Amino acid sequence: MTHYQWRAMKADDLSHVMEIAALVHADYYEALEVFAERLALFPQGCRIAAHMTPAGTEEVIGYAFMHPTRHGQPPALNRLLLELEEQADCLHLHDVALLPQARGSGLGRALVAEICQLGRAAGLQRATLVAVHDSGDYWRNAGFESDDRAHLQGADAISSYGVGARYMSRTLR
Repeated sequence: MTHYQWRAMKADDLSHVMEIAALVHADYYEALEVFAERLALFPQGCRIAAHMTPAGTEEVIGYAFMHPTRHGQPPALNRLLLELEEQADCLHLHDVALLPQARGSGLGRALVAEICQLGRAAGLQRATLVAVHDSGDYWRNAGFESDDRAHLQGADAISSYGVGARYMSRTLR
């Protein structure tokens, strides 16, 4: 069996991010500039999922982008942040994508643990995300709950993710 893990993202990884995004999130396009900005603004929240092949080479099989923001105010899809929110009170999982071969690898559970660790280290009380692709049940099992706060404060941002998008949050313990 190969070893799966999350590691810090580097600028050189953005080409992998774009390739994976085109496969996994074809209906949720984001420009390279959006991903590059997230990496520049909050590099500690940008992760690459990889595994080592039997030949000892690394194969990139996913990515994740997280950044601090305000609870109930998720960023719209494919929009630059320009700067991090000074009054941030939560860590937002902006995007995560894993190729099908990553299923069952434990990378999802490991990412949730990283979200909690990173959020707590930044002194934040909550983690948030916008669930797409009917992934609400997955995130509910990971401790997130539907959160109507963004549907009141950030409805335009939520609508940019399409029909069925759901804002969710969890307390960081």
